[in-house]
Parts: sequence; structure tokens; C-alpha cells
Amino acid sequence: MQLPEPYQQQAPVGQPRPAYTRLARVELYTEREPIVYVPNAYGEMVPMLRSQAPSPIAAPQPRDLTPLPLIDPLAARMAGAGIGAGAAGAGVGWGLGQAFAGIATMGGATAIAAIALLLLAAKVPAIGRGSSTTNIHNETHNHNTWWGHSSTGH
Repeated sequence: MQLPEPYQQQAPVGQPRPAYTRLARVELYTEREPIVYVPNAYGEMVPMLRSQAPSPIAAPQPRDLTPLPLIDPLAARMAGAGIGAGAAGAGVGWGLGQAFAGIATMGGATAIAAIALLLLAAKVPAIGRGSSTTNIHNETHNHNTWWGHSSTGH
């Protein structure tokens, strides 16, 4: 088959191709990848294929600019619990000390009361027995005279 001149084969069929010919992919204008311009290290804009360009940087999340409390709430709760536990422990300790002091005093007071009762029982005669009574009579005579003078005699 005879082909027109622009479509002639470079080598006959079955023959190796010459070294100056090579296969190439046909690239149509509409199939071209778009080119984007990106800044380089010196701030200059350079062209680059879109597939080779670095991915765009995601916008950072907005920061929360509300003021923080002066004292950390968790630390305040922990300190409050510690102070409360300390105060409760001090109160319990003080209360137990008062109770034990009362018990100790009651023991001492009971001993003193028992001794007083024994002494009183030794002095007081039993009911129904005859009792001895001692009467003491004391007389004092005052003699007042003129000008505020007085004398006392028995």
C-alpha cells in the first residue's frame, strides 16, 4: 500500500527503526495541566505545574482569647478540700481532747468526791444512834461613852 508523502513510514515493516526516531506521547493543548505561580525562597513568583505545587496551608483555628481566671479552679478546689479536711481534723482533735480532758477530770473529781464522802461519813454519826451535842455560848458587852469612846468586855 502506498501512503501519501507526509505519512510515509520511516523504516520498512520488519526493519529496526533508525536511532534518530523515538516514540513520543501526543499531547493536545486541551490536555495540558494548568500552571500555577508560587513564591520561591527569595519571594519571587515562579511557574509550577499544579500537580507539583505544594498543598495550600490550612487556615489556623481561631484562638480563644477569653481571659483565664486568676486562680486555677481545680487548684482552688483542691486547696479548699485540703483546708476543709485540715479544719475538720483540727476540730475533731480539739473535740476529742476536750472529751478526754473531761473524762480525766471526772476521774480526778470522782476520787476527790469519794474522799470527801468518806471523810463526811466518818464525822457524821449514823442515823438512829445517840448523838453528842456541844453548845458554845459566847457573850460580848460593849460600853459606849461620850465622844465616840467605847470599851468591850467579856
